Amino acid sequence: MDSIIFLNYESLELDEPLTDSRAPSRWPYFKNPVVRGLIGFLILYFVIAYLVAPGVWVHYARKHPTFDDNPRITKTHDGHPGDPLNVGLIGSEDDVKTILQAAQWYPADALGLKSDLRIGFDTVLEREYNKAPVSNLYLFGRKEDLAYEQPVGDNPRHRHHVRLWKTEDLSQNDRHLWIGSATYDERVGLSHTTGQITHHIAADVDAERDHLLESLQQTNDLQEMYLEKGFHQELKGKNGGGDPWHTDGDLGVGIIKIRLQRN
Repeated sequence: MDSIIFLNYESLELDEPLTDSRAPSRWPYFKNPVVRGLIGFLILYFVIAYLVAPGVWVHYARKHPTFDDNPRITKTHDGHPGDPLNVGLIGSEDDVKTILQAAQWYPADALGLKSDLRIGFDTVLEREYNKAPVSNLYLFGRKEDLAYEQPVGDNPRHRHHVRLWKTEDLSQNDRHLWIGSATYDERVGLSHTTGQITHHIAADVDAERDHLLESLQQTNDLQEMYLEKGFHQELKGKNGGGDPWHTDGDLGVGIIKIRLQRN
């Protein structure tokens, strides 16, 4: 006959609790502080590198668009190297015209028989001609889109001037990037390459870059001004008239305030 054994659970003592906290973990490596630190670092890296940084870079690139895809030197109509590019502006065409005029730069008259004769007579007779024409230079297969000058003295022999080309690149708020060449005409003479009558520029093109941006800054219509370092790798050369030039290699950039922000 089978015997029945009754257990007294109140008197039953267990050496270990039913749930053993010392049981082997399914993820034992997580207890290692070095491993936890490494995992945390990797998570932080992927968040920054793949989520945060791309968004920050897109915002920065839209606000500070690169000019790297643009040429560095203009061309003359016969293919000779022209003046080096040294300035960039960001804004609509109306923005560019407005800020230049506010800084007392004048739009240059178009080349033609009348303007050519006038600049010749006014130079010889030392008469004012604030809108004297400038010779055409070429970029992207076309002449400059805008040409402005700032007279020095009472005749067009000496003047600050800038040629600007609109690029296809867009910045923040879909405003165009303009790239240009600002130089100072220090005298009239014969071209060293063609023998034609021309203005000869001052060799220090950085000084003219700085003069242009400083004059624009004084209008209080510039949102920001900065230098794009290392834009030029060739730091010296000669233009189509045979004039030597030299640069520190930086492109001066001015971001024009949006018109609604100025009003």
